[in-house]
Amino acid sequence: MQFTSLADWNCSIARTLDVVGEWWTLLIVRDAFRGTTRFDDFQASLGMARSVLTARLRKLTEAGVMERRAYAEHPPRYEYRLTEKGRALFPVIAALIHWGDEWAPVPAGPPVVFVHETCGNVTQPMLTCPHCHGEVSTSNVRSEPGPGSRAAQPAG
Repeated sequence: MQFTSLADWNCSIARTLDVVGEWWTLLIVRDAFRGTTRFDDFQASLGMARSVLTARLRKLTEAGVMERRAYAEHPPRYEYRLTEKGRALFPVIAALIHWGDEWAPVPAGPPVVFVHETCGNVTQPMLTCPHCHGEVSTSNVRSEPGPGSRAAQPAG
């Protein structure tokens, strides 16, 4: 199935979804955060068709989310590692895990928890303001047109 590209939309969410919006893609990124780097390990973990995995890894590589590095010459073998751009998806993955634990839980409890290595405690993602360091939530934030908004650009 061919999807319509969202790359040209004047919407940050749409452009992000154009890169990582397909569900297998985020599961590949999740596994990469867990340390998976090799094609066969991604395939074994996810159980997805090799052709689908190939296409998703190619897209992530082309988008600069992952980089492909040779680790063997005969036969040629490659590993896939998150780039800085890919590692910047960590808050997205953490938020999805938290949302799933809250709104689509399993009876036994969360399958994964995050332990803050600095203090050793289990933690959850939290948005904070980089200026005042207060928590950011739907009750204390609003959106306005930014400089790239069509509403903020002069007509013409």
